[in-house]
Amino acid sequence: MTDRDNSILKKKAAAAIAALRNGWSVMLHRGPSQIQFWFIALIIGIAAGFAALLFRKGIIVLQGLVYGTEDMARVHSVAETLPWYWVLIVPILGGLVVGLILHHFTDDARVRSVSDVIEGAALNDGRVERREGVASALASMITLGTGGSSGREGPVVHMAGVIASWVSDRINADGITGRDLLGCAVAAAVSASFNAPIAGALFALEVVLRHFAVHAFAPIVIASVAGTIINRLEFGDITEFALPTTTALEFYVELPAFLLLGLVCGMVATVLMHSLLFAEDMASYLQKRTRVPRWLRPMIAGAMVGGLAIGFPHIIGVGYETTSAALTGQLVLHEAIVFAILKVIAVSITIGGRMGGGVFSPSLMVGALTGLAFGLIATGVFPDVSGKATLYALAGMGAVAAAVLGAPISTTLIVFELTGDWQTGLAVMVAVSMSTALGSKLVKRSFFLTQLDRRGTQLAAGPQAYLLAMFRVEPLMRPPDHPRGASEDACWEMIEDGVYIGMNGTLEAAMPLFDRSAVPFIPVVVLSGEGEPPELKGALFHVDALKAYNRALAAVSEEEHS
Repeated sequence: MTDRDNSILKKKAAAAIAALRNGWSVMLHRGPSQIQFWFIALIIGIAAGFAALLFRKGIIVLQGLVYGTEDMARVHSVAETLPWYWVLIVPILGGLVVGLILHHFTDDARVRSVSDVIEGAALNDGRVERREGVASALASMITLGTGGSSGREGPVVHMAGVIASWVSDRINADGITGRDLLGCAVAAAVSASFNAPIAGALFALEVVLRHFAVHAFAPIVIASVAGTIINRLEFGDITEFALPTTTALEFYVELPAFLLLGLVCGMVATVLMHSLLFAEDMASYLQKRTRVPRWLRPMIAGAMVGGLAIGFPHIIGVGYETTSAALTGQLVLHEAIVFAILKVIAVSITIGGRMGGGVFSPSLMVGALTGLAFGLIATGVFPDVSGKATLYALAGMGAVAAAVLGAPISTTLIVFELTGDWQTGLAVMVAVSMSTALGSKLVKRSFFLTQLDRRGTQLAAGPQAYLLAMFRVEPLMRPPDHPRGASEDACWEMIEDGVYIGMNGTLEAAMPLFDRSAVPFIPVVVLSGEGEPPELKGALFHVDALKAYNRALAAVSEEEHS
């Protein structure tokens, strides 16, 4: 090779290195829109898939150590053979460890879950808390491995959000890109958890992003498929629940029965959601009154769950064994009713006691038991015009879960992918539509949005409601020396009349004040100590507030329709 050839090769290599450096610089400063965004979605999907896999493996290993079985579908059968004191003490010890983790690594000793991911997508440019998220995942893994009665989807979704947030910060992603990455991570985590690629993608769009924008669909699907592949490499292409016989709809005359089942499931889902919220309120009230340290709260809940599990080990863990028994018709009527009631109590204690975990798997179990009980009654009363009770169990499973999640589309598909039964779509869709319609009227659309509403974050009403809380008064106000600012004399007159707003206030407080006072501006003040006059900092003009609000609404609309 000649010197001339070497020189050409060196120049090409130098140009390639410079291009790579320039590409990295562009990615850091302008976000991934300048590079292949789908490749990032694939990487995030793989990472979230492995995170979900490791979470599930951790539960299996821990469950094997304390209960002697690594089969999540046999844990209650094995627990029945263990000494009563062991069934009691395992959740107590698990709750103690969970309490210590949350006490040291979160500021409020609360496990992060799906509602926090929804909030991060809407208000924080697709970012969630990292330190608290890792602690919550570890706490939830311990809870589920030691007998806590909850589900694994909540912590898995938030853990995926932590991965997406880390990537978004590394590449300086803007709000739209950050939300899309969050959707990719969530889709992959759900898909890897339940071997449900279609439902995983739609769950991210329907529940987390809460829109079906075309620009987000392709990368989310790519990530969802990646997460599913991770699951199938480890567990194979199998469904979570096996249905040994066909559950095809025998008579279309049965459809009114599924409409009625949907209404029943909507009421059951509402009872489940209100029980969870009541348990949280009651536990917080008792903790405050008795001054019990917050790190002991999960341990006390573990003692209650363990005591209940002595007589009814069916409540332990995610409940897949009991759910499978309901879907295959292995339970009688009184067992289905009793187990459904006990599961509602157990999951309320677990979540209210802040032990960790999610609500999706418990809602599947409660729904399957509700549907089976309804089916046994319906087929007993009308044996000549009805099919099998197991079909009602399948429809009930989807109906309760859809009402709890507020996600009729993705929940319907999750039920199909979990069971592998695509022949009963009509019955499931009818029941899901009725339960969701009823449940959404009795809470703030879903359990997650109701949780956020109770924290003061009003996402259920849409962006026109929550966007106002995102804008602080200070950046929008005009200072006293502004050429088109408000007259100080006029401001002081309004302050004396009680018409003013603090500098740390938001448009959520300012806009109603404009409506009530019918004024063009509101003085902005800093409140001093007691007995001291407020300090005037400027004025917020109605026109400036409306411009900021309209720009935000336009940006949201553009994202949702792009």
